[in-house]
Amino acid sequence: MHVAINAHLLAHTRSFRRAGVSHYIEQVLIHLGYLDQTNQYSVYTTRGIDQQALGLPPNFRVLPSRLPTINPRVRIPWEQLLAPLLLRQNGADLFHGVLNVLPLACPVPGVVTVHDLAFIRFPQTFRAYNRTYLDFATRMSVRRAVQILAVSEHTKRELVGLLGVPAERVVVTPNAVRAHFRPPEPATLAAFRVSKGLPERFVLYVGTLEPRKNLTTLLSAYAEIARRHDVPLLVGGGKGWLYDAVFQRLEELGLRERVHFVGYIEEEELPLWYAAATVFVFPSIYEGFGMPPLEAMACGTPVITSNSSSLPEVVGDAGLMVAPTDASAFATALDQVLSDAALHDELRTRGLVRAQAFAWRTTAERTLAAYAVAAGMRS
Repeated sequence: MHVAINAHLLAHTRSFRRAGVSHYIEQVLIHLGYLDQTNQYSVYTTRGIDQQALGLPPNFRVLPSRLPTINPRVRIPWEQLLAPLLLRQNGADLFHGVLNVLPLACPVPGVVTVHDLAFIRFPQTFRAYNRTYLDFATRMSVRRAVQILAVSEHTKRELVGLLGVPAERVVVTPNAVRAHFRPPEPATLAAFRVSKGLPERFVLYVGTLEPRKNLTTLLSAYAEIARRHDVPLLVGGGKGWLYDAVFQRLEELGLRERVHFVGYIEEEELPLWYAAATVFVFPSIYEGFGMPPLEAMACGTPVITSNSSSLPEVVGDAGLMVAPTDASAFATALDQVLSDAALHDELRTRGLVRAQAFAWRTTAERTLAAYAVAAGMRS
């Protein structure tokens, strides 16, 4: 079996694109490499990401583009026009589109991973160009794909309910945390606090700054508890799109001195940021999976998050969950965790156990099984 994988969104640069889908691609490739050293793989990447950068076994051939395909205005023509030509040229048996999309003229059976359908649920939170393409291409791709991989049961339900996909064609392949997300050694954490000038207690959010992450509600909730708790709110994450409302709300609430935007957090440091925080808050309105709460739990940090979309199946009973638009409920949950040491410790323990329920190896095993089904459908 010869599998071709569209890995153009695998980014090794300091950017919000280093999050989410990029981590998914990286971990699937790494664990497929552990599991399968027999079948042949062609991995198409953006320029600058080659065989050496990924460290995959010899049966994986990494093919970087000469084009800056990390840019969607370049990547879209690549996946619709160039990919079909390359698939014929390289003799692939099947093609895996890792972000919702297959080429419309795909010459081989397709497997597509769908991360979420936010562009349908919340179209107003996307740029018109991105939304239009994702909507059209996803609908066409799931119709033609032999196997569809969904990163959560919630995404599977969305595919069935919104796009009419037969449930039997959807395989749930959950995300997981990477190995370095774990509680650090106390001395390492103490040194990190000193190096960053961090207070002993603080509230943390990590995620791209974009509308559906619902940061305006978090700011409103924090304003309610800021009078009672002398803990700053630290916001980590790169600027995505349509984020002006966040800074406008910050000014309206007079929180400029209490809320600190620390920008994109480097991969190596992210577990330390989680572990240093007193509580992690993730008020997102909609997530296909919701990686940050799982990462925070794996690092031993209590989690407060929304009770919507996929977040309940990720967090389970290990965190506090409230309605995503209820700022007062978020404030109450924050007050509880910041005030009750026993609750804080209980959530920490539950979170560590919950995080172990997700494994990238399981994701890779289910992905490989889906490849086998798709390759067997080739006429």
